[in-house]
Amino acid sequence: MSPDDDSAGALAAAGSASAQQAQRAAMERFLAEVEKRAYQHALLGLRHREDALDAVQDAMLQLCRRYADRPAAEWRPLFFRILVNKIQDQRRRRTVRGRWLAWWTQGNAEDDEAPVDPLENTPDTRQEPLRRLAGEGALRAVAAAVEALPPRQQQAFLLRNVEGLDIAATALAMGCSEGSVKTHYFRALQALRTAVGEDAP
Repeated sequence: MSPDDDSAGALAAAGSASAQQAQRAAMERFLAEVEKRAYQHALLGLRHREDALDAVQDAMLQLCRRYADRPAAEWRPLFFRILVNKIQDQRRRRTVRGRWLAWWTQGNAEDDEAPVDPLENTPDTRQEPLRRLAGEGALRAVAAAVEALPPRQQQAFLLRNVEGLDIAATALAMGCSEGSVKTHYFRALQALRTAVGEDAP
């Protein structure tokens, strides 16, 4: 092996390390840019601060672990696809947990005079971020109407309007066809217009 081969190998290794550092820096910028909006998206979907934070953190970790080598243009739809899946997983867990708690409290009702449901004693924090954001009544009405949307309509609305994804990227993020995105988005707009009047987005 000649000295020229050694220097070429060293240059290639240095170039590869530099490219990896640039990719890592780009990923960090992307995550910093999307973090707050992703949290609001998850909070609207889950209505629980800690669950929303967990979903966003898990989505960010999964994006970094599995898709960091993908082109940066693909990160946004991939990230929101992961986030949507995390939100759906959290909802499923809640459903199972709710069924278990209902069964458990019914099973123990004979033993105790008044069974205590631990979820009844939990403070309701759903409206906390919206109160801070809502400076006027119209914004509060829109936020409440978005919260009331069915999950798929809510996702389509938030990904199209808040994140600015086009139909194809929204379909990728939601894991459905472009026609389904159009249907969910149209129905979301109809529901919002009905709920808050013709001034809806």
